[in-house]
Amino acid sequence: MSRVAVFGATSLIAQEYSRILAARGETLFLVGRNADKLIALEKDLTIRGAAKVAYCVADLGDLKERPRLVAEMEHAIGECDVALIAHGVLPDQKSAERDFHLAEQTIATNFTSAASLCELLATRFEARRAGTIAVISSVAGDRARASAYFYNATKAALDAYLTGLRHRLDRSGVLVMTIKPGLVDTPMTAHLKKTPLFASAGAVARDIDRAIQNGRTVVYVAGFWRWIMLAVWLIPEPLFKRMNF
Repeated sequence: MSRVAVFGATSLIAQEYSRILAARGETLFLVGRNADKLIALEKDLTIRGAAKVAYCVADLGDLKERPRLVAEMEHAIGECDVALIAHGVLPDQKSAERDFHLAEQTIATNFTSAASLCELLATRFEARRAGTIAVISSVAGDRARASAYFYNATKAALDAYLTGLRHRLDRSGVLVMTIKPGLVDTPMTAHLKKTPLFASAGAVARDIDRAIQNGRTVVYVAGFWRWIMLAVWLIPEPLFKRMNF
C-alpha cells in the first residue's frame, strides 16, 4: 500500500487519478485551495475504498506555505511514496500581453511554485533513496506559439527543471517523472472547441497511473502527442512563423 500526496488535488485530472488510487486502497494526502471541494473529494475517496484520506487547504502559489504543507503531509500520512504535482493555470494570452502582472502570476504558479515544492520533496526522497515525484507539465512546452507563449514558456521551463532534477536524483533511486498531456477536456480548456485530439481526464489519469507503476520518466498523454510535437518541432522556423496556430 502506497502513501500518495496530490498537490492541486481538485483539478479534474488529479481527482480522477485519486479515484484510481482510492479503489486500490491507497493512503492519500490532498492539497488544494477550495475547502468545500476538498471535503467533498475526501468523502468520495473514502467511499471508494481509500485506506485513509487527509487534506490540507493551501494556496500553492504562496511559497511561504511550503514547509507547513510538507510538515502536515508527514504528520498525516508519514513518509510519502509518490507525490503528484498537478496545479497550474492557462492565462488568456492577449490579457497577459497587456498586463504583465498576469504573466508574472502564470510564471509563479506554473513554474516557481512547482519547482520549489519539488525541491522540498526531493530533499526528503533523496535522503531515503526512494520515492516518485510526478509533475504534470504539457506538450505546450515543446515549442512556443504566438497564441499561448506565456503558458508555453512556463511549461518549457518546468520541463528543463525536471530534466535537471531527474539527473540529480537518478543515482539516489528517486524517480522524477515529466507528464506531458496534450489537449484534455477539463474546465481549463472549456473555452476551446473540442476535436478528436481531446482526451478525457479519466483516460489521462489512467495513463499517468500506468506510467508511475512502470517507472517511466517522460510521458506523453496520449502517446500520439509525442509524434505530433516532434512534427511541430521539425517545422523550419521561417515556415513556422507564417503558420497560424
